[in-house]
Amino acid sequence: MAAQALALLREVARLEAPLEELRALHSVLQAVPLNELRQQAAELRLGPLFSLLNENHREKTTLCVSILERLLQAMEPVHVARNLRVDLQRGLIHPDDSVKILTLSQIGRIVENSDAVTEILNNAELLKQIVYCIGGENLSVAKAAIKSLSRISLTQAGLEALFESNLLDDLKSVMKTNDIVRYRVYELIIEISSVSPESLNYCTTSGLVTQLLRELTGEDVLVRATCIEMVTSLAYTHHGRQYLAQEGVIDQISNIIVGADSDPFSSFYLPGTRFERLLMRIGHQSKNAPVELKIRCLDAISSLLYLPPEQQTDDLLRMTESWFSSLSRDPLELFRGISSQPFPELHCAALKVFTAIANQPWAQKLMFNSPGFVEYVVDRSVEHDKASKDAKYELVKALANSKTIAEIFGNPNYLRLRTYLSEGPYYVKPVSTTAVEGAE
Repeated sequence: MAAQALALLREVARLEAPLEELRALHSVLQAVPLNELRQQAAELRLGPLFSLLNENHREKTTLCVSILERLLQAMEPVHVARNLRVDLQRGLIHPDDSVKILTLSQIGRIVENSDAVTEILNNAELLKQIVYCIGGENLSVAKAAIKSLSRISLTQAGLEALFESNLLDDLKSVMKTNDIVRYRVYELIIEISSVSPESLNYCTTSGLVTQLLRELTGEDVLVRATCIEMVTSLAYTHHGRQYLAQEGVIDQISNIIVGADSDPFSSFYLPGTRFERLLMRIGHQSKNAPVELKIRCLDAISSLLYLPPEQQTDDLLRMTESWFSSLSRDPLELFRGISSQPFPELHCAALKVFTAIANQPWAQKLMFNSPGFVEYVVDRSVEHDKASKDAKYELVKALANSKTIAEIFGNPNYLRLRTYLSEGPYYVKPVSTTAVEGAE
C-alpha cells in the first residue's frame, strides 16, 4: 500500500491537473499504517502538494491539506523544520484557514522537539506570522497560535526569542483589532507569565500585564469577569500570587467580594443566589447564540466545571454536579447535540466540556447511562479533521486515566477506551481484502 501511495504521489507531481490522482492518493493513505509511511519518509516529495495549495481550487486544497496532514506525521519534526520552513511560512498567510491550522499543527510538533525548535526560534518572520494568526477570525487558528507561542516560552531561549523579535509590539498592534482578539492576547500573556518568574518579568515590563489588571476595575462587567478569570489562572503559580499580592490585586479582589451585596452585577463573577440563573443563560446561549459566542460559552463552561483529581472532595463534586445540572434540563444531550453541528470549532468546544467533567464519578455515571454515549466516545468515524480527532483523544484519555472508570463503565468498555488510547488519535483500521478463487 505504501508503494501505491508513492506511485500516486509521483503522478501528482507529474500532472498539471491531478484531481483524480489526489482523490485516489487520499483514499489509499487512509489504509496505510503510519509506520509504513515512516519507512518511506526519505522518498516523500511534498513540494508539488504545497504548490497545489496556491491554486484557487477548493477541493484540491481540501484534499492536499488532508494528504499533507497524514504524510507530515510520517516525517521527523527536525526534517520538517529544516526542509519545509518556506512552505510553513507561506502556510501561515494562506487565505484558507485549514491550511493555517495544518501549518500550526506542524509548528506545534516542532516546538515540542528540542532538536527542531531552534529552527523556529531563529526565524523572526515566522514568529511574527504566528502572532498575526491570533488576530484572525477563526478561533481554532488563534488557539493553535497561542498554544505554539506558549510552548515556545517554556525555555529561556524561547522566551528570549519571543521578546528579542519585538513580538510584544506586534501583540499590542494585534490586540487593537477587537475585544475578542484583546482577550486572546491577554490569554497568551497570562500563559507565558505563568511559566516562571523570568517570564512574568518580561510580560510586566511590556506593560501588557498592567493593562490587563486595569480591566479589573472597568465599567464593563463582562470584561471584568473575563479578566478576573485570567488573573485567577496566574494566581495558581507561586510567583504569580506573589506578584498579585505585591501589586494589591488580591486586596482588590477581596474588596470586590466584600462589596458584592451592593453590586447588582456581582452574580456574573461570584457564585450566589443568582448564579444558577446565570448558568441557565450560559447553557441557553451555548445552543442558540452565534457561533463565536457559542464557543466562548462552551470554553467558559469547561473552565468552570473542571476539577483536578486532588481537589475532588465530596463537597466540590456535588457543587460541579449541581452547576452542570443548572445548564439545561438535559445538559449531556445539549452538548452532544452541539457536537454534531457541522462546525469543527463547535465540535471541539463541546468535546472539551465532556473532557472537563470526564474524571468526575457523577459525570461518568451520566455518560454510561446515556444511551449510545459510550459508543459515541469510541467511534472514530465521527471526527474528520485533526483538531477534532485531537479533542476526541483528550476525552478518551481523561476517561481511561480515571481511577473510577473501570468500576462505572465496566471492564469491557474500559478496555475499549484503553485500546483507543494505545492506538493514538489518528488510527485508521486497515482494510483487509480476501482473494476469491476464480475472481478476475
